[in-house]
Amino acid sequence: MLTAYDFPSASIADKANVDLILVGDSAANVIHGFKSTKEIGMEEMLLHVKACARAKPKALLVADMPYNSYSNPMLALENAKKFLEAGAKAIKLEGFDPKVMKTLTENKIRVMGHIGYLPQSDKKPIVKKNEETLLEEATNLESAGCEWIVLELVPEKIAKKISKELSISTIGIGSGRYCSGQVLVFHDLLGLNAVEFKPKYLKQYANLKKEAINAVKQYAKEVREGKFPQKKNCY
Repeated sequence: MLTAYDFPSASIADKANVDLILVGDSAANVIHGFKSTKEIGMEEMLLHVKACARAKPKALLVADMPYNSYSNPMLALENAKKFLEAGAKAIKLEGFDPKVMKTLTENKIRVMGHIGYLPQSDKKPIVKKNEETLLEEATNLESAGCEWIVLELVPEKIAKKISKELSISTIGIGSGRYCSGQVLVFHDLLGLNAVEFKPKYLKQYANLKKEAINAVKQYAKEVREGKFPQKKNCY
């Protein structure tokens, strides 16, 4: 799974044959420059989902429900339906509220869970819950009808046990080698972040920010020196 936030990123992810595309609330940080995912709302997230859906990806498009958009069952259902209307095929939410989960799954909405470190509620990225608690949370999500569960910053040993115990897929981020799949943020993977972000779990596969800066520098230099545009660039 890879995040995407617009038509180009969703197109790139899909052409690279990822299985799932997550329109993540991490857009708050990497697109809008906020410090917390709590600062992005339904209005922005719906625009991101619509843009990604226009890429018509073969990969399953999952919408991340933003902070306070699923604080009660009816609100969760209303907002989940908005994401489906915008083009998402499933939604993701953090933590576990039995009433919210039951309302969504009973209305045939495909749900991805998220346990471990929860960016919308935890102040520090440290998982203090023990193995028994995390396994219980994962089991409860599966029983409630979740089809996948994101495990974020869960110790590898615990993530391995959860992945073995569940019949549904686990998707790890900072949770080691034994999850069913993995997720990274588009801008992290490609080295496009405006600010330096190098957590232990991240493998950066390219440094596109450096390439982009060099390209723009070359453009500016050629304009200042009168080398661009040339005759072939004119109408």
